[in-house]
Amino acid sequence: MKKLFLFILAISCNYGFCQDSNEDFMKTSVVQLKQTAPEFSFTTSDGKTANLSDYKGKVILINFFATWCGPCMQEMPLIENEIWNKLKDNPNFVLLSLGRDHSQAEIDKFIAQKKFTFPIYADKGKIVYSLFAKQYIPRNYLIDKNGKVVYASTGFTMEEFEDLKATIDKLLKK
Repeated sequence: MKKLFLFILAISCNYGFCQDSNEDFMKTSVVQLKQTAPEFSFTTSDGKTANLSDYKGKVILINFFATWCGPCMQEMPLIENEIWNKLKDNPNFVLLSLGRDHSQAEIDKFIAQKKFTFPIYADKGKIVYSLFAKQYIPRNYLIDKNGKVVYASTGFTMEEFEDLKATIDKLLKK
């Protein structure tokens, strides 16, 4: 089983689903640290349109994932348990998780299967994703209360996830 996992991971990385160096991350990022996050709109689960600017003045975590992505599936339960469950009632925090190239029907089925409670939205056609990056998931962007990107990561490691949580906590204390 371990050999199968390593084979799948190797193939995935060859097709641009994993990040293997900071240089690759920089080359594939459209938005860089300290830049203002690009404005975008998305459809909420109740069919309304929301804009990033609706959350101005809040700390925003934008998470890009795909339902078929192994590292994403490692990260998402941690987002649920260690970020969302801790911060969902904090009025200064927003989590926007976007299913890269998924329809709303696919997202609804995924939420039902995984029983996630945090907000997950469809990004069919990679419309929002393309404003931030060219490739690699999972990918996270943390936006401060002034709308600047202050943290960005791709791929999944526990070390980076701990850094993300620490950065969120620091921003919420300001």
